[in-house]
Amino acid sequence: MPRPVALRFVASVFAVALVAGCATPPPADDKEAMAEWEQVNDPLEPMNRTIFEFNQAVDKALLKPVAQGYRWAVPQFGRDRVRDFVRNLRAPVVFVNDVLQGEPDRAMQTLMRFAFNTGFGIGGLIDVAEPGGIPYHDEDFGQTFAVWGMGEGPYLVLPILGPSNARDGVGLATEWLSDPFNLYMDNIGQDWAIWTRAGVAGLEKRERLLDTLDEIERSSLDYYSALRSTYRQNRTAEIKNQLDAEGKR
Repeated sequence: MPRPVALRFVASVFAVALVAGCATPPPADDKEAMAEWEQVNDPLEPMNRTIFEFNQAVDKALLKPVAQGYRWAVPQFGRDRVRDFVRNLRAPVVFVNDVLQGEPDRAMQTLMRFAFNTGFGIGGLIDVAEPGGIPYHDEDFGQTFAVWGMGEGPYLVLPILGPSNARDGVGLATEWLSDPFNLYMDNIGQDWAIWTRAGVAGLEKRERLLDTLDEIERSSLDYYSALRSTYRQNRTAEIKNQLDAEGKR
């Protein structure tokens, strides 16, 4: 995401959060309705559901078939190499967030993983650090802001990107603006590399979630609400460092 686009994205998230803050809550004397309002924290639900339906249409027409084709055409070994390479490219961002969260041990793990995998893992294509006892973990600016005490803000569904909230939306844009790979490619005028990396990372993630999302959709009466709940539970676990390398509790 080139810098002007990221800045516009941040401004949009702040604007949406401001509008959400003006949404009318239920009467204070209606305890049950107020409790549900605070738990769901989705004052923009009508707009979010519209974006959700758009995302579903794009996913069914394009993203899911491409992810299924990727799974069919590329064996597990090849998909693992893509996953490891994408993870290694994000290591500098993970390291910065480890430091900002006051996690020196995890920061050292990330730094060592990046050094070993870049130097001995063919530029990150092979994760040689994990078999050596240095496990992978993920961090992002949304988690850092949470550790610093920032509230999550209203639930948001972002076009194409899916479930989020105001805090994570700002965190996502912050990552785009500060990621060393993005900064370097932007400075040398190679924005195509930024978008290609984002596309590959998105494809890798969508393929990894094929079975999980299918199961959630099959087992839920309201897919929108189920994804909202799942997203919040996973983000809470991530903030508390309770997820494993595959994003499972």
